[in-house]
Amino acid sequence: MTAVLELRAATRTHGTGPTAVHALRGVDLVVRPGELVAVMGPSGSGKSSLLMLAGGLDASTSGEVLVEGVPLSGLDPAGLASLRRRAVGYVFQELNLLPALTAAENVALPLELDGVPGRAARELALRALDEVELAPAARRFPDELSGGEQQRVAIARALVGDRRLLLADEPTGALDSVTGEAVLELLRARVDAGAAAVLVTHEARHAAWADRVVFLRDGRLVDEARSAVGWTA
Repeated sequence: MTAVLELRAATRTHGTGPTAVHALRGVDLVVRPGELVAVMGPSGSGKSSLLMLAGGLDASTSGEVLVEGVPLSGLDPAGLASLRRRAVGYVFQELNLLPALTAAENVALPLELDGVPGRAARELALRALDEVELAPAARRFPDELSGGEQQRVAIARALVGDRRLLLADEPTGALDSVTGEAVLELLRARVDAGAAAVLVTHEARHAAWADRVVFLRDGRLVDEARSAVGWTA
C-alpha cells in the first residue's frame, strides 16, 4: 500500500554557520491510508516545521518528502500549489481565513481554484460547514464569527472535497471541549474512510484518537508508540 505521506531523512535548517537553527534533523516518517498519526513534543521541537514540509509549504534542506508517492522537490511552484489544492487539507494555527469572503466562500475557494464549478463547490462547502455544525453561518464573514467559529470554518475548509492527506496544527485550540471532541471525531471518520492525517497536539486526550503517536525533541523523532487509548467506534 502506497504511503500517503513519507518523510525520508527530512532535515530543515534555517540560516547557516553558528547561528543556524535546526528545526528538523533527519526525520523518517510514513503515514498510510487509514492512519491518524499524532505528533507531540515540547515547544520548539519541530512539530509545526514537520507539518510545513508535509504540506509543501516549506522545502526540506536535505532528505525528501513525498505525498502519494510524488517527491515534492521535483515540483515547481505551480505543481506544488496544485497538489496542495487537490490532495492536502491543512488546518493552520493562524486559520488564514480571507476576511473579504464569507464562511462558505472560504471553504469553497480551494475547490474553485482546482476547477470545481462554482455551484458544485458551494454545495460541497455547505456540506462541510454542516459537518462542523456551522451551516447557519455560511453567509457570515470571518470578523462576524467568534474565534471558535472561525476555527470550525478553517476545519471545514481542510475537510472539504476528497483530500487524501489532512494536516492539523492544534485544530481544537480555540474550541470548547465538546466541539473539540466533535472535530476530532470528524477527523477520525475521514481517516477511517481512507484518508491519512497528521495531528499536532499538546493534549494526550487528543492524541488518544490517533493510531500512533510520535514524539519530537530538538528536531529529532525520539520515540513512537501506539495510542495509549486508541479509537473505538
